[in-house]
This record gives sequence, structure tokens and C-alpha cells, in this order.
Amino acid sequence: MGMTMTQKILAAHSCQDSVEAGQLIQAEIDLAFANDITAPLAIKEFSKIGVNDVFDKHKIVLIADHFTPNKDINAAEQCRIMREFARENDIENYFESGKGGIEHALLPEKGFIVPGDVVIGADSHTCTYGALGAFSTGMGSTDIAASMVTGKCWFKVPSALKFILKGKPSRFVSGKDVILHIIGMIGVDGAQYKSMEFLGDGLLHLSLDSRFTIANMAIEAGAKNGIFQVDEKTLNYISVRSSRAYKLYASDEIAAYDRTYNIDLSKIQPTVAFPHSPANTKPIDEVGIIPIDQVVIGSCTNGRMEDLRTAAEILDGKKVAKYLRLIIIPATQNIYLQALEEGLIKSFIQAGAAVSTPTCGPCLGGHMGVLAKGEIAVSTTNRNFVGRMGHPESEVYLASPAVAAASAIKGRIANPEEV
Repeated sequence: MGMTMTQKILAAHSCQDSVEAGQLIQAEIDLAFANDITAPLAIKEFSKIGVNDVFDKHKIVLIADHFTPNKDINAAEQCRIMREFARENDIENYFESGKGGIEHALLPEKGFIVPGDVVIGADSHTCTYGALGAFSTGMGSTDIAASMVTGKCWFKVPSALKFILKGKPSRFVSGKDVILHIIGMIGVDGAQYKSMEFLGDGLLHLSLDSRFTIANMAIEAGAKNGIFQVDEKTLNYISVRSSRAYKLYASDEIAAYDRTYNIDLSKIQPTVAFPHSPANTKPIDEVGIIPIDQVVIGSCTNGRMEDLRTAAEILDGKKVAKYLRLIIIPATQNIYLQALEEGLIKSFIQAGAAVSTPTCGPCLGGHMGVLAKGEIAVSTTNRNFVGRMGHPESEVYLASPAVAAASAIKGRIANPEEV
């Protein structure tokens, strides 16, 4: 019986010739990581196991990114626990504020992940790395603790959905619009514990930044992981960031899929997810007049260079609407520096935006943009659940950087073509 990309990767990492959907396996991992919210929980469980060392100090990454720079005493204590653990175990890849960035942008940027890897992280958006042809998925902190000891993890092999992408997206349509369109089509449980596999000629027109965005939000459809067919763009991205050996996998022609979807990228409009679900989507033409109080451009979903360049193109020479807050957060220090060198930061500031150091901050209602009662935000983040970005009576609309930037100028949700 044929296997999908994900199944082939899991078979190889569990030393089996083949695996099938629903099978329980124990697989070796290539990388495990956690952040300042989840690492302290993993460290607590690690200490209960009674071992003195991690399985491989080079295959563990710890990143301070969620409530950093420390927003309060509790956040500072969380980071202290992680910092001391890293020091005691000589963890090579430990990243403080100012030296790293948001985990799901930082890890690919640093070349930690290559095609064919198995990656687990104590964060649900670990599925981001499927853009590179790796199997990556979020885990609980207890699973991460056990993996830091053994270098292995238990998995139930997922079945798969196939998404064949064709056509070329219109101007101002990016990966965010593609994944919001798909989630709106299949629902937040449409890929429950399945692998979302993306392939087709349409990949030619999707940058790696757009692919990261699509894979990142696979979890918002309930997926175990998202994964992209590896092509020349993938290999070019890897070649300048990593010297690690990699292995390419392709699904068998006779691989079984629960369902196949054909997606014509040319027919997708800029798409907005209304409160309070990523599946509550509408094309921009159907949005109507919705005044807003705040716009956030950033996060592990949309804080990369492509996103910032798009926002700068729209904002350049214009002004943020009066009484509206625009917060822009480059996803890593390197992205921040590149945006500075390209003049993007100057454009943002001249437009009236606040530019933050890399942090997850407002995405989960942490800091750097928490919403008050009754406020409405447009955000390039990945979730818009009740109270996600602040007060439970606030509202969050999810959109692309293009829509977000246009909305900041208009003071309402706006089509980028309007500005």
C-alpha cells in the first residue's frame, strides 16, 4: 500500500518499511523546542524523571518569545526557569530577547530544520515547518519533557487530505488568504488529526513566506500537520541556511487520501476571518463597513519580510487613521534589521505605526497591544477566539498584511486596492 509524505517520514524515523493511518509508533526526533510559556512546565516534568542530562543538547532549542521582553514579574520568573535550565544543561541553542525572535520564524531562518525532519515543539503552531517538507507538530509540555530525555516521541500516524493548488494568485493575495479560504471551506475540524498535504503547479507562485503561513495555520483546521511538496524554492531556501543533510520524500501515486481538494489560486480574493473563528471567513468584497480601533501586523504567521514589504508598499507616503493604533512586529531580529536596512521601518514610523521588538505579545493577549472592552482589531495573527487578544468583549478579525495595512489607513476593514 502506498504512503503519503508524512507517513514516509514517520516510517523512516521509526525504522519501519511502512506505516499506515491510525498506527501507533515511536519515532526518533530531529529537534524538540519550547518557549517561555511552555518550557517551564516541561522543565518541571523533566526534573521528576530523575535524569541528569538531556538526550542531545544540540537538538533542543529554548526561545524566549511569548511574553518577552518580560511584561511582568511572572513572565520574568518563567524566563528565569528556562534560562537556568539552559545553562545547567549547556543547551547550545538558547535565545534571549534581542538575540532571536518568534520561534516559528526563527527556527527555519537559523537552518535548524530541513526536509524529511521530525520536529516537535511545545506550541500548537509547530506545524509551520511543514513548508520545508518536514513533519512537524505541536506537543504538550509533558511530551517535550519525555522527548528531552529519550530523543523519541509517540505518534498516531495521521491519514491525509490532498490540496492540489493551481493558478496564480491575484495582486495582494498571499498565503494568508489561501489558508483562510481553505479553513473557511473545510471548517476548524475539517482536517481533524489529519495531514494537510499541499502540492501542484500553484506552488510556483507561492513564496516560502506564504507557505510558512499556510502550514502555520493547518492547526486551525484541526490538522496534525501541514506539509508541502519540496521543490526548487524549498531547496534554495535551505541551501543558504543549513549545511545539514536532508532527505526528500514524495507521496506515492497510490497513496490513500481521505479527500482531495482542487484549489484555484486565481479565484481567491483577499479574505477576512470574522469573530470568533478562523473558519468564519468572507471575501473582502462581502465584508461591509466595519470600523476598527487597532491593527497588528506580525506574529509567527505574518511577521516575515514578504509581509513587511507588502505592508510598507501600502503604507508608504500615507498616514494611519486618527484614533487608530497600528502595531508592527518583525518576527526576528534579522528580519527587523533587514527591514531597517530596506527603509521599511522608516516608512512605518512616518505613517504613524508603533514598531516593536520581536515578540508574540498581542497575539495571545499578552502585551504590546492588548484590547479593551468593545475594541475591534484587524490582526495578521492566527486565532480570533473570544478574548484571544484581550477583553472577552473585544473582537478580532484575521487578515493578510495587505488587508491589515489598508485597514490601518482607512480606519475600517478595507480592500488593499482601495489605497
